[in-house]
Amino acid sequence: MEISRSDEARPAADPWPGYFADRGHPQARRIGAGVEGVVYGLGAGRVAKVWTGRPPSELTRQVYADIAAHRLPFATPEILDVQEHRGAVVTYERELPGVPMRGDSAHEEYERDLPARHKDTLLAVLRGLASVPGTDAMRRLTVQGDDRPLWQGHDRFQDALAALVTRAAARHGAALAARVPDFDAGVERTLNALRSLPDAPVTAIHGDLVPPNIHIDPAGRPVAVLDFGFHTTAGDPAFEAAVTAAVCDMYGPHAQEHTAELTELFARELGYAPAALTTYQAAYALTTYDLFGLDDRDGHFRWCAGQLRRNPVFGPA
Repeated sequence: MEISRSDEARPAADPWPGYFADRGHPQARRIGAGVEGVVYGLGAGRVAKVWTGRPPSELTRQVYADIAAHRLPFATPEILDVQEHRGAVVTYERELPGVPMRGDSAHEEYERDLPARHKDTLLAVLRGLASVPGTDAMRRLTVQGDDRPLWQGHDRFQDALAALVTRAAARHGAALAARVPDFDAGVERTLNALRSLPDAPVTAIHGDLVPPNIHIDPAGRPVAVLDFGFHTTAGDPAFEAAVTAAVCDMYGPHAQEHTAELTELFARELGYAPAALTTYQAAYALTTYDLFGLDDRDGHFRWCAGQLRRNPVFGPA
């Protein structure tokens, strides 16, 4: 859930500021909203999230604690308390510092040449998260759209991800097959590629490092990473790098060039095999394509179909 997006024009009947005022937070104000709910600033370094989507579980709270236990160069979420009011889950969390690295590419057109400071920020965040060992709590998480913990029944991330691809393709694969040639064979090529990847370190995976989810200070340094949960798990840090390269600019006029540039940069600077990165990019498209819509009217569905049509692992040799 984004807490950085300005959203000052709240409905006059919003009851939550009064609710928080009654609980000792008289300055409570709505500061943002995302697909999972609404965020209120409480002051004194605290925020409250009123969840309308899938609320965080005790497992999520443990994952946050596992990540926060490491001395990262940037802050990550920490849930301080959980309450329920009239059927809504409310979490109290520490307020994260900084401002978004930049707006989402759906709303802000990115220039052709990505600023060096933004590439340095992405590398710093990827290196930081890759230093956090994967934990049992992370392995027990269920990614968005699925019905079971990602690692259930598996000892390797690559095999767990292959099983997720199989389940996701079975959900609504026909909708994607109508827009992606040779779909069934492409899924099989992706599965074979995933299972053939070598073992890798298992680290914390955020899974949605779009620019609004990375906060920076006035000097451009990353000071916070937020909005864990969409595809958060434990896994190969190369998966994190692959997805970040693909989602940094999803909708801009130079999106394809930016994905190619960042994929090459992360392979070179972080030592990941290019074939592993493109394999993971195909897997990400195959496991998230149906989360918001099932035709070209939905931007994410349209983006996933385009990714697969261009992906050298998914496509015919």
